[in-house]
Amino acid sequence: MPSSDLVKSMHIAASGMKAQSDRLRIVSENIANAESIGTRPGEAPYRRKVLTFKNVLDRKLEVEKVQVGKYGYANTPFSQKYDPSHPAANQEGYVLYPNVNPMVEMMDMREARRGYEANVNVIEVSKGMIMQTINMIR
Repeated sequence: MPSSDLVKSMHIAASGMKAQSDRLRIVSENIANAESIGTRPGEAPYRRKVLTFKNVLDRKLEVEKVQVGKYGYANTPFSQKYDPSHPAANQEGYVLYPNVNPMVEMMDMREARRGYEANVNVIEVSKGMIMQTINMIR
């Protein structure tokens, strides 16, 4: 494998690290706002954020990298809890709560962390192979 291919693999892995970092940021926002509700009747609570990935051709390096495709919101329904004394309660006494499931967020966080670590390993292995190539040339 020529060293230029090793450098390309490092660029691809770095793009994967950036994408997983963005994913971790979104997961963190979701966890932080898992209990963020409205303050007035009918006001919507925090809506779970999601993102998608896409492949993008890097013409200079002639490789496909991963990037965040779109940021969006989950379409899952809000949960409701009966609390007629709450200022955000509707006419029936229910308060809308975010559509954030902390267990799902923790699984997403774990998966993003593993993806990030896998890309770090690719960079470390590529770096080691480049160093071995340099040492052989000396």
